[in-house]
Amino acid sequence: MTTETQDTAPAAQHTALEDAQGFFAGTMLCAFGLQMLTAMGLVTGQTAGLAVILSYVTGLSFGVLFFLVNLPFYVLALRRMGLTFTLKTFGCVAALSVFSEIMARLVVFERLDPWLGAVVFGLMTGTGLLILFRHGGSLGGVGILALYVQDRFGWRAGWVQLGFDLCLFAAAFAVIPPLMVVQSLVGAVVINLVIAVNHRRDRYVAT
Repeated sequence: MTTETQDTAPAAQHTALEDAQGFFAGTMLCAFGLQMLTAMGLVTGQTAGLAVILSYVTGLSFGVLFFLVNLPFYVLALRRMGLTFTLKTFGCVAALSVFSEIMARLVVFERLDPWLGAVVFGLMTGTGLLILFRHGGSLGGVGILALYVQDRFGWRAGWVQLGFDLCLFAAAFAVIPPLMVVQSLVGAVVINLVIAVNHRRDRYVAT
């Protein structure tokens, strides 16, 4: 087969079984990463970060709060992304909520350096999100809102997400010590680097 044929051939679609294993693997990686994060007392961005901060303030579990925080965004997802994406996202959010509850009961870290932990959290969660994106799913939340705001008001989605995260990390200073906020930022940066480098339509076209 020639290089030209390879470049122009349509991407093969994932089967339902492939999607299922992808969603399982992606949400498990994210759940384990978030268990590391909360064990260190750190925070992250987007709706997951909001759920983490609320869990510190209220004492409620991350899994329950993450599921509840995402509920309002499904209406936007249905309007902006369609039924298939919304159902996949709902399933991923529900799975992450359940896996987070399981991880909280079964996984205990005796010692975890926060600098290393933040990097490993970022790598695991970024990889998990990458898997979900490749299978047409997501963990919902602010990304959907950002796309809606972009369509409705013309504000760039990336700036909307950045603004939300800046507000979130500013609020984190009221919940955790400043050094831990900086360590949390390290994890958030690693997540975005993993996605930025590996989730590129011009290089990776399989869906």
